[in-house]
Amino acid sequence: MIPNNTAVLLLAHGTPNALGEMAEYLSKVTGGRALPQEVVEELQHRYAQIGLGDSPGPAPPPLTRWTLAQARMLEDALGGAGTPLKVYAAMRNWDPYIADVVGEIRAAGVTRLIAICLAPQNSRTSIGLYRRALMAALETDAAAPKIAVTFVEEWPEEPALIEAFAGRLVEGYRSAAQEASGPLPVLFTAHSVPCRTIMTGEASVAGARPGTPMQATPDPYPVEAKTTARLVFESAARQIPQMKEWFFAFQSQGVAGGPWIGPTVEGTLAALREEGHTAVVLQPIGFVCDHVEILYDIDIAFTETARGLGMRLYRPESLNDSLLLTHALVDLVRRQLG
Repeated sequence: MIPNNTAVLLLAHGTPNALGEMAEYLSKVTGGRALPQEVVEELQHRYAQIGLGDSPGPAPPPLTRWTLAQARMLEDALGGAGTPLKVYAAMRNWDPYIADVVGEIRAAGVTRLIAICLAPQNSRTSIGLYRRALMAALETDAAAPKIAVTFVEEWPEEPALIEAFAGRLVEGYRSAAQEASGPLPVLFTAHSVPCRTIMTGEASVAGARPGTPMQATPDPYPVEAKTTARLVFESAARQIPQMKEWFFAFQSQGVAGGPWIGPTVEGTLAALREEGHTAVVLQPIGFVCDHVEILYDIDIAFTETARGLGMRLYRPESLNDSLLLTHALVDLVRRQLG
């Protein structure tokens, strides 16, 4: 039996709708810390390269559009599987904001909420920010009925997720290998995070007050990201025996601030070229849809880096409207329902 008044909430990072919103958007990402004007302008340049205009366009930007589509697909699939639940989508740093969507959820009379971050691998800092934003929104009205929350922090080994990535990799690899006339190495990537967020003991957590006790064990993010990559490669290699080598790098290191974890994609591409490779298949496994880190960082910046090294870079299609991704989310929801 499905508990009465239960709903699902998908959480994503958020993205501005227009270039003029960039400074305000970045201030939300950094928790109010102002960034130099040149950083704002660089991000505006990158977003302009993937189609963002000076004012909001008729359609939402890719991250927002795909996240809302994934929520609709999940709601349809849950209903078709005999688990009819309302599915909401909210963003931490832009519209639709978590606080606003929580208002809709409360108005609908929801008493139990299953929240899933659309980042399969758990970095305590980033996922912790989602949790804090959600709990703060739920606690704004002390007189309102309480909403019980089940928060899914990580799902890096979810079987249908692995098969969704592997299916995209198989399709992209076959096409690339045919064009390159031979086997290629696979380079998996996930978004980098500041080094301080994965350190032990006195690691700094974004948003924490000075003196706040920090975790005493390493952040699981790097291990979980590489675990997802390994499982995806193993699944794809069973279908393509000539797929033999895979590597891993962290992408999209911040344009301002302290050191971020590596190795970088740029450095890894250079190392692969030194080994004699002239082509590579690059697949991000930390993102479940297109957005600036894919459409600009990979499709434009890394592609140009590879070209400058005398290499060809191929990228499999993002998950976006993958039915297997929807199946993974259905499995996550139904597991929380018991």
